[in-house]
Amino acid sequence: MLMTTSNPLRAPLAAAAETLKLNLSESQLDQLLAYLDMIAKWNKVYNLTAVRDPQAMLTQHLVDSLSLLPALRRYSNDSVLRRDAAGQPLRLMDVGSGGGLPGVVVAICEPSIDVTCVDAVAKKASFIKQVAAELRLPNLHGEHSRVEQLKAPAFDLITSRAFASLLDFTTLTRQHLKPDAIWLAMKGQHPTEELAELSADLDVFHVEQLQVPGLDAQRCLIWIRPKA
Repeated sequence: MLMTTSNPLRAPLAAAAETLKLNLSESQLDQLLAYLDMIAKWNKVYNLTAVRDPQAMLTQHLVDSLSLLPALRRYSNDSVLRRDAAGQPLRLMDVGSGGGLPGVVVAICEPSIDVTCVDAVAKKASFIKQVAAELRLPNLHGEHSRVEQLKAPAFDLITSRAFASLLDFTTLTRQHLKPDAIWLAMKGQHPTEELAELSADLDVFHVEQLQVPGLDAQRCLIWIRPKA
């Protein structure tokens, strides 16, 4: 992999990671910037994202996805929340992953978490597989499938970022949850109406505001699990 120390985006990326208290290694910063370069290159043909400006891609994609990590680390280290994981490596599914956000970012920054990015568009799943190969991420997998038709072992965590309404997100993926597993949905403004539409047998047990360095917009994370 090419070193990216001269990349002008390296300093703001490192600063954002420091603000989020992520303690990323130089190698992880290299991988994140290499991933961003891959998005920019593939985007010319495969239309992975409508964002084209490199600085905007850094903030709106990479840093926005990085904002999930403090909560994810808190979950993975909390034996009370991880009632069924019992210290085993977490398996995470990122639904409607598109170009791999936040799934690829999680795979880079949390090598102990096994990440499967699922998308119904074949070229996007192919891109994830290429990222895994080029960046040497054995914990990253791309799956081309509609999530309701996916055949895979159940997951500890299911995430989404701008995938669908909370109702659709939970309904389409519920079959893929392990017992006592959870959903983590990244949203913009507090989705009051979407929360009201959720099934009565679901427990929205936490809603937290996410702070995204450099982004002047509201972000929140919705924690959901089936009621016992």
